[in-house]
Amino acid sequence: MALNLPQAPLPGDFQWGFATASYQIEGAVDEDGRGKSIWDTFCHLEPTRTKGANGDIACDHYHRFDEDFDLLSKYGAKAYRLSLSWSRIIPLGGRNDPINEKGIAFYNQLIDALLARGITPWVTLYHWDLPQRLHDRYGGWLNIEESQLDFERYAKVCYERFGDRVKHWITLNEPWIVSIFGYSTGGNAPGRSSTNPQSTEGNSATEPWIVGKALILSHTRAVRLYNKEFRVSQKGQVGISLNGDYYEPWNAQDERDHQAAERRMEFHIGWFANPICLAEDYPECMREQLGDRLPKFTEAEFALLREADVDFYGMNYYTSQFARHCDAPAMEDDYKGNVEEFQENNRGLSVGEPSGVHWLRSTPDLFRKHLTRVYRKYKKPIYITENGCPCPGEDKMEVEEAVNDTYRVRYFQDHINAVALSRSEDGSDIRGYFAWSLLDNLEWSDGYGVRFGVTFTDYNTLTRTPKKSALLLRKIFESHMRTREETSNGNLPEGSK
Repeated sequence: MALNLPQAPLPGDFQWGFATASYQIEGAVDEDGRGKSIWDTFCHLEPTRTKGANGDIACDHYHRFDEDFDLLSKYGAKAYRLSLSWSRIIPLGGRNDPINEKGIAFYNQLIDALLARGITPWVTLYHWDLPQRLHDRYGGWLNIEESQLDFERYAKVCYERFGDRVKHWITLNEPWIVSIFGYSTGGNAPGRSSTNPQSTEGNSATEPWIVGKALILSHTRAVRLYNKEFRVSQKGQVGISLNGDYYEPWNAQDERDHQAAERRMEFHIGWFANPICLAEDYPECMREQLGDRLPKFTEAEFALLREADVDFYGMNYYTSQFARHCDAPAMEDDYKGNVEEFQENNRGLSVGEPSGVHWLRSTPDLFRKHLTRVYRKYKKPIYITENGCPCPGEDKMEVEEAVNDTYRVRYFQDHINAVALSRSEDGSDIRGYFAWSLLDNLEWSDGYGVRFGVTFTDYNTLTRTPKKSALLLRKIFESHMRTREETSNGNLPEGSK
């Protein structure tokens, strides 16, 4: 398959690889002392809220990690982003609860196996799977004071046990998704909502904002702890992974839609990035709309934020949208900033090429704008900790057809080029890229239909088959790095700017 020439270079030390999450791939939910998480419970609700799917076996990575890491080597990955299961390490979750040594041993095996292959581990402490016992005990993330103390202790255990080898930590994955999908729409665990008819508990007008503050302070305690007790000896880095689309105005001639686009991004990204990256209050537009429903930070909490400076901004990006203002006042359960979202603008132009899932269209040019906006606003080095797509129709394909994933190859090429252009032409400090995902896996409430992996997983036999994108990603990055060498030697490749 021919590759398009890159338009801009990437440095030779640019980190790249693949990403996964524990509950989506591990399986072995009842083995070796692991406790239940809220996703174990959510996936077994009746009637089903995950299309009948669960993570009981998933990709069986727990027993097949060597096979999966051999794939990483075959694909040429320099780095691998994995998450730890809190309830595999501390089955009951709490700061006074016992540690599961078999869980520690499993993750030691993973880390050592990666390092033996020359692959750098990037470890996420929390990728959505809160121990069920903490949810039962005090409401989990709804209890701001208790949850942050339990998360701090969990982080400490991980730093103590793995920090001699792990030098790149991500505290939380996508706190926006945790807060909104878990406690507003109810589409994700624990499924609390007052607007979702399938939910029996929750308050969509208040709970997401409480959970958001709990996550911010939990992250902050974990970073401060590392800075005070581990940074000097372990010499690692700590950041967070935030999701967020980029928004363009639905009507480019309407100033109200320009304001709506910016407001939507503030509700999506500024909610967490302002306190975490700038040690500032939430965006003013959030305070204006939400009033007292948005919990305030105390002076002591602002001091805590200032003590927890992050080393990098982890960006999870998949697509962009158009935003249109609303004339009517915001509903009490609105979480978008009182805007409407569209995939076509007022002239009927699509934001990008459709993929294999309704909400994702390929938008590399807007990805570049997004990268540049985030870097200029928050001034933190950026690592793209997730980026990827399913191909059109891929969920219905057999393996022989699915491995020829030309849409995904094109998506990767275009989005990696956007990274290189944001670096070279816009001055953004972007240092790494993780493709989502290494394997087709459990896509949360979407079950096992949508396929984001660069490796085809047969869910009956658990056979792994590399797709073309996996084998070509290395060539895409190498071509950008050759461009760097040619540029430094004064020889621009034909077709380059």
